[in-house]
This record gives sequence, structure tokens and C-alpha cells, in this order.
Amino acid sequence: MYISGNTATPVGVDGQELVSHGTAAFPLVCYDCVYTDTALPWHWHDELEVNVVLEGTITFAVGGEKYAIRPGEGLFVNSGVLHAARNTEDGPCRLHTFVFHPRLVGGDTGSVFWQEYLSPLLAARSMEGVALRPGVSWQREALERIWRADTAIREEPPGYPFLVREGVSWLMYLLLAHQPAQPQPSEKAQRDAQRVKTMLQYIQNHYADSITVDQIARSASLSASECLRCFHATIGSTPIQYVKQLRVQQAAVLLTTTDQKVADIGAQCGFQETSYFSRAFRSMQGCTPSEYRRRLG
Repeated sequence: MYISGNTATPVGVDGQELVSHGTAAFPLVCYDCVYTDTALPWHWHDELEVNVVLEGTITFAVGGEKYAIRPGEGLFVNSGVLHAARNTEDGPCRLHTFVFHPRLVGGDTGSVFWQEYLSPLLAARSMEGVALRPGVSWQREALERIWRADTAIREEPPGYPFLVREGVSWLMYLLLAHQPAQPQPSEKAQRDAQRVKTMLQYIQNHYADSITVDQIARSASLSASECLRCFHATIGSTPIQYVKQLRVQQAAVLLTTTDQKVADIGAQCGFQETSYFSRAFRSMQGCTPSEYRRRLG
């Protein structure tokens, strides 16, 4: 499945992204994404993800690492890993994002593909994110395999699902065969990431309500101070900053996909005062909600 759009696929209403990527029969989809002044907030999903940049430069944050990905380069994101993205340069950034469930490659969990290849890769926390640069021979081969899969998805020649599965299967093999020599994340970092996932789930279920740091902290059985520490250590933000970012992101979607009044959209996304909604939106998007709707609606 191939989907075009002017933004990346929206984050769902759960800390775990709920967007359906492909179908049960063929669990893979390719998104043609364009980032202008937009950003994809922190989220995670069970699917594996590969991004290939066509134009501009985009910075991904994966776990505790940041990757600037330029035209012709790519980035692999492992299953269950917190990640976010932002266009950090002037002008648009266009990329293709492949999102696919591990079973597309591994099949049944008892298969040799799953046991010897997929399972070790999914468990390799040292491979939360892997940049793919054409200057490295195996990474260049990985990018070429992905481009072949991209062509098959777009053109749909006879038997194209086999070509797509072959491409992503070889990507998995190359990643596993060239695991980067870097230490595993500490138990504390992994524990913090799990706590943040729980808190993001709470936020994304309640962002339209009036929520406090104490409420967010209690969702993960933490104190307010430990909640703040986990957020800062894992995603470099405060809980309230994340809430505001998510509200603006959700409002941006509604502004371009519905005819609702601006004030109603603000209230629906948790901004009870229209003036504050306008200020918050401008601070993140560089324009007022009404200007954003005229430009992209």
C-alpha cells in the first residue's frame, strides 16, 4: 500500500500508535511524507520503520540519540522504540516512510526466520535506531533493497508482494549481520523509556482534558519529580511541553481536515481560551490557526 500526503502519518490516540499500517494480509505501507514546519511528536509502535529522505534534511530523535538524515540516506527504527522527527532546515523535507509488522518477514514465531533473525534483531536494544548512509557498502545495499521495494509498491507489477518482502527481508538480514558495536542501553534507561511510554499513553488519552504533572506521574505510579526526571532523560522535554505539542499537532490535523470553527477546535484539543490557543499554535507552527488553515487547508 502506498499513501501520499503533506504530513507524516498522524499519531494515534494512544501512546502506542494506533494507525493501521497495511492490512492483516499484507502488513506494510509506504507513506510519501512532506515536512514543512511540522513535527512528528514522540510515539512508538510495534511495527518496524524505515525512512528514506528524498529532499531536505530531517532530524530524528530515537531513544537518546539524534540522527540528521539527508537526501539519499535512511534511518531504521526498531519495534517498540520511542521516536520523534522534525524538519530542522528551511524549506520542505520529503521522505518515504516504510512501516511494516515483523511478521511480514518472520512469519510464524516458530519459524527459522523469526527464531534466528527477527527475534535477535527485535531484542537488540543497541539497534534502537540505525542510520543508513550510502558511503558504507552494506548500508548502500540496504538502501538499494528498500528502493527496489519502493518501486514495487508504487508500480505493483505481477507478484510485487514477493519483491517487497524480499527487500525488507534483506534489510533485516543486513542489519542483524552488521550490528553496531555499541553498548546496550542501561537497565535504568530502559525502565525510564517504559515509564514514559505509560505516561504518553495517559497524555494521549487525556490531552483534551485539563491534566497536571501529578496526574501524569500517578499514571505510571511515580512522584512528580521522578516524572519530570524521566521525561527529561528520555525525550528532553517536560510533560507539559509535550501536552502542548500534542494539542497543537492534533489541532493542526483538524484545521486541515474539518470545517469546524477555530475556537471549537482549540477547545476540543484542550485549549479552553482561544487567545492561548492562538499563542501556543503560533509559537510551534509559526502562524495563527486561521493562517495555517488558509495555507494548508
